[in-house]
Amino acid sequence: MSTARPTRRSTQRGMTLLELLVSLAILAMMSLLIYGAFDSMNRGIKGEEVRSERGREGRDGLLRISRELTSAFLSMHNPTAIALITRQTAFIGQHSSPFDRVDFAAFAHRRIVKNSRESDQCEVGYSVVADPDVSDKMDLIRREQIPIDQDPKRGGVVNVLVENIELFSLKYLDAATGIWSDTWDTTLVNAQYNRLPLEIKIAITLKGRPGLESTTFTTKIMMPMLTPLSFGIPR
Repeated sequence: MSTARPTRRSTQRGMTLLELLVSLAILAMMSLLIYGAFDSMNRGIKGEEVRSERGREGRDGLLRISRELTSAFLSMHNPTAIALITRQTAFIGQHSSPFDRVDFAAFAHRRIVKNSRESDQCEVGYSVVADPDVSDKMDLIRREQIPIDQDPKRGGVVNVLVENIELFSLKYLDAATGIWSDTWDTTLVNAQYNRLPLEIKIAITLKGRPGLESTTFTTKIMMPMLTPLSFGIPR
């Protein structure tokens, strides 16, 4: 009498649809987490690049202003006949919080064209104007006029030096009184006639990005030439 052998069942089986969906959901969540981490890191790198670039812009702007202010000069070399006078060297600092303005004669012009008939003397001005294309954006501009003319505050070529600022402040130390002043004017007899300040404090505040604080750059410079150039003039 023979007995039938039981059929051996296979222990292997495929994934069910539910298990497949759960696996895909876990994989999608892991992908989102990885993407979020990389996106956050990328935004952090870009934000640091923007902060670094803004810092460089502020430092370069402050350095240029400082360098050109220290090259400011006054001159008494004019024709004796008033009708023949074609230029006026001056240093005029105006106060208007939060944006000051300064215009002055300086040895700051750079000759770009070889053998050009140009002097290093020029008229320089720094002021703040509103950006015509972006609302609530103020830019620090640099004006250069060559040759020096009779209007110390107008004319020349204008370029943006530092964008989107909140403050441009200048203070002047009077060597005669030892007092810091918000204004300076070498053209007025009752002000600081024909003499430059001993020191100048400069402050520039750059507006930060949304959620970030503003950045302020400050420095103080000594003025090497305090009195008008008068060599060759008999006394």
